[in-house]
This record gives sequence, structure tokens and C-alpha cells, in this order.
Amino acid sequence: MKRLSKNSNDPAKPSDPGNNDDYRAPKVKCGLNPMKMMGIFVACLMGLSVLFSISVILRDPLSDGIWAVAEARVFDVKPETVKHLEDDDSSQPVQVPRDKLLGGLLSDGFDERSCLSRYQSFLYRKELGHKPSSYLISRLRSYEALHKRCGPYTESYNKTLEQLKSGKQSGLSDCNYVVWISFSGLGNRILTLASAFLYALLTNRVLLVDRGVDMDDLFCEPFPEVSWLLPSDFPITNQFNSFNPKSHHCYGNMLKNDILANSTGSVVPPFVYLHLAHDYGDHDKLFFCDQDQTFLKKVPWLIMRTDNYFIPSLFLIPSFEQELGNLFPEKETVFHYLGRYLFHPTNQVWGLITRYYQAYLANADEKIGIQIRIFDTGIGPFQHVIDQILACTMKENLLPQVNRVEFIASPSGNQSKAVLMTSLSSGYFEHVRNMYWEFPTVTGEVIGVYQPSHEEHQQTEKLMHNRKAWAEMYLLSLTDKLVTSAWSTFGYVAQGLGGLKPWILYKPENQTAPDPPCGRVMSMEPCFHAPPFYDCKKKTGVDTGALVPHVRHCEDMSWGLKLVDNESEL
Repeated sequence: MKRLSKNSNDPAKPSDPGNNDDYRAPKVKCGLNPMKMMGIFVACLMGLSVLFSISVILRDPLSDGIWAVAEARVFDVKPETVKHLEDDDSSQPVQVPRDKLLGGLLSDGFDERSCLSRYQSFLYRKELGHKPSSYLISRLRSYEALHKRCGPYTESYNKTLEQLKSGKQSGLSDCNYVVWISFSGLGNRILTLASAFLYALLTNRVLLVDRGVDMDDLFCEPFPEVSWLLPSDFPITNQFNSFNPKSHHCYGNMLKNDILANSTGSVVPPFVYLHLAHDYGDHDKLFFCDQDQTFLKKVPWLIMRTDNYFIPSLFLIPSFEQELGNLFPEKETVFHYLGRYLFHPTNQVWGLITRYYQAYLANADEKIGIQIRIFDTGIGPFQHVIDQILACTMKENLLPQVNRVEFIASPSGNQSKAVLMTSLSSGYFEHVRNMYWEFPTVTGEVIGVYQPSHEEHQQTEKLMHNRKAWAEMYLLSLTDKLVTSAWSTFGYVAQGLGGLKPWILYKPENQTAPDPPCGRVMSMEPCFHAPPFYDCKKKTGVDTGALVPHVRHCEDMSWGLKLVDNESEL
């Protein structure tokens, strides 16, 4: 516009945009000055360019798109601040995503509100220290499809049930079953149910669970769409209590009395009872032989009673060896994965767990679990057990010593430890709690000691007792370090669910604390308390804890068997 004003051929002054008179009464003759026309043209182009830009921005605001992407990223991943275990205390926290499906172990698609623990448990635990194999994940999805096709009241189930009712089997069934009878204490039930499920997985059977008095109250359904609970109208449920090693349908008794010896391949009973409890005999133990598995494969219904975690002996059956190796490349993770897959506390039990955790454990810098099970008769607490607990926890630097001379400890940056103790008796908890109340620690740490319940006696058939027991097992599994008692399936469940290698309190003898008081376990796997010692091929006795590197004798029971990884220190 300044160029136009300098043109000597144009006497008009530059137009003032704020003066409308120039546009109302232009004093120009016909025809326009070329330079003025060019200026108008350039101004129009500039105006059109601005209008175009404004219209584009209004139509598709770029900033909104950027925020939309950012918000999607925020809501897709829930980060948790953690430190790498191998880093020192000066390492900076890093953000890692949390996986509520546990690396694909769990199936998506359940109604989350019906079982809050299934998809909330990851909020209370550390990330899985191990990752399930892709083969295990694939087999679990395949099993879920089988369970959906063959589960209770499906067409295939009803067809196979008719054979059971008639007492006759007409050819091979497209669906076969293993029925687990609810038996023994809660810790035993959890371990044996995991064992029965793995056996079902290996033999392509559907697992159905006798609900007993409280199974449906304690555990959510683990498989989508179809229940794992045995229907209440199952035709032989009323016989379960009468089954024993001498029963006509007991597999061991059938072998002992040669009932199957003269039968042809086409004569197969509609069901067989498997007695795998601690009092089973030599013929019952032939269940763990390949040739017997060949026969059992033909039986549509296997009814199983056991109080043993018999998975270690499944690893000694040659026909299962390759499949088990594919499922569990890391042998000590078997119960860890099966437990996290199968056992989700119901909402009632989950409420007990989460309320207690938030009230007493959540804010501690470190959580220590101590599980005490006393097998001695008499009224406790026993002084030798108290001495053993303190000797173990202080020798292994799990808990600090107390200063019995000074009354005030030097602060250590407000470091705190929450000690969760579980026992039928309150005496051990009271002793440890009072010690850390009456004396300061030599480290200056603040120690809180808690015990959720003290039922005094085990009450296997009492619903609320089992709810509390299940909640306490689960709470122990949420601790950072764990001390358990020898021979206790309660402790086995906690260590397996938590993926923890605990310090195990050795069983006292003659009411004397053992020396050493405890030791670190080889693996987080439970112990099989009553394994067979038999070579199926040679038909002779053998030490089954010395056949393969990954099945060894237990730390707390010299004749028991447990799974370890080959590289574990033995």
C-alpha cells in the first residue's frame, strides 16, 4: 500500500480503513490504474488465504487430535512406579505397564463385578516374576473351549451322563471327565484341585468340582460361560462318602483282586474311583504308571479323592513328559500359574482381603509374612517355637534386633515393616508384638505386628473359618518375604500364589528349637507328602526323588517330592 501512495500519477491519498467515506463516494473515472488494480488483487489473495486457513482450523483442529491420542495412551496403560531389583537404592523409578490378564494367563470377557479379585489382584501384587509359556496359554484357551462344549448340561455332558446312569458304555465318548471330591482342609483342597486340573489338562478331560459345603462360596468360577461345579443332581454324588480303598469301583481294589485281568478291551466300566489320599495302597499308586494310564484313558468318568499335591509324580510318567515340558519350561512355576489361573476369591472373601491389606499393610516399606502351624499336642504358645521364630527371622535379617538398654532409638528415615502373622493361637503374635512395643529396634525401624484371626482350632467344615483361612493365605501371598512352617499346606498355598521362596521353619523335635531354626527352600513349589516309590517298568521299589533332576526330596519332609528347576541349588 505504501508503493501505491508513492505513485506520482495517483493524486488520491491512501485510503483509511477506518474511513468509510472513501468507499461510499469514489472519485474515479471509468477504468482503473493498473498499479491500483494489482494492489487490490494482492489484497484479495491475502484475504482469501487467511479465510481459507481459518476455515481449515475450525473444521479440523489439530490440537484436539493430539490430546485425543494422548488421552488414549493414558487410559490404555496403567503405569506403576517400580525399581529394577538389580538396581541399587539410588536408581530412579521407571514406569511399567500393569497387566491384569497376567501375561495372557487369564481369559478376558468375564463380568468383572461378579468376581472383583480376578482382574484386581494385580493391583496388590508385584509383577509376575516369570512369564507363562505361550504353549500354556494356548492350552488353557483350548481347555476353556472344551469345558464350554462338554460342561454341565451341555449336549455332550447329557449324553455321557446317560451312559453313567445305565451302567454301560457304548463306544468312546467325545467328552471325558475327572470329578474331584471335596476332601480335607482348605490348603489340601486347593493343592489337590490344582493337581486334578493339571491331570485333566494332560488327559483332555473336563474337570468337575464337588462343591462340598463351601467351594462355591470361596472361589469364583475360573472358566468362562460354563460352571466347573458338579451339578447337584449328579447321579452318584450320594456314594462319594462311601468310596474307600476297598470299594468295588476303586481302581486299586480292582487291580488287587484281578477284576480287570480277564476283561477285554471293549469291557470298560462307566466310571472308576481313584483313591489317591495319604492312606492309599500299593495298587492305588499304580495310577502313576504309564500302562495304567493307558487303561484309564478309556474310562469316561474318573472320580478322584486325594489330599496330596501329586503333581511331582506326574512329571515321572513318560507319556506326560514332553507335554509337561512344553507347558512349564520352568518347573517350579507349576502351582504358581495354576493357582493364579484357578483360584480367585469370591467378593465376600476379597472384601476381607482388601480391607485388611489397606488398613494394616499397604503403607509399610516392607511386608513380612510369618505362618505358624503347630503339630504338637498340648496348649501353647510353646517357648521353643517362640525362640525358633525369633532365631530364624533375626538370623536371616528379616526382622531387626531390639535394644533392651536404651528406650529411644535413633530414627532411620521412618522405615517401617509390617509383620503379618497367621496362627490358630494368638500367643506367638502377642509375644512378637509386645517385644517391638516395649523395646526400640537397634536399626531405628518401626515394626508393626498384626494377626487377622486366631481360631484356636481348625474347623474344616465351618464356612466363616474357611473364609478367614482363605483370606489369610492370600494376604500372606502378598508379602515381600515369607516364613512358613514345615509340613503345612497352608504355607505352600501362600508361597505358590505369591511366587515366593520362603524360609521354612524346620519341625521341632522333643519340644526343642532346631538348629539351624530355618532354611531357604529350593523352589516355591509345594511338597507331595506321600509319593510312590516304585519303578513301573522294573516293577520294583526305587527312590523317585533321584530319577530326574527336576524332582527332588523336600526340605521339610525327607521322603516327600517337589519340583525344582534344574539349575536350583540342591
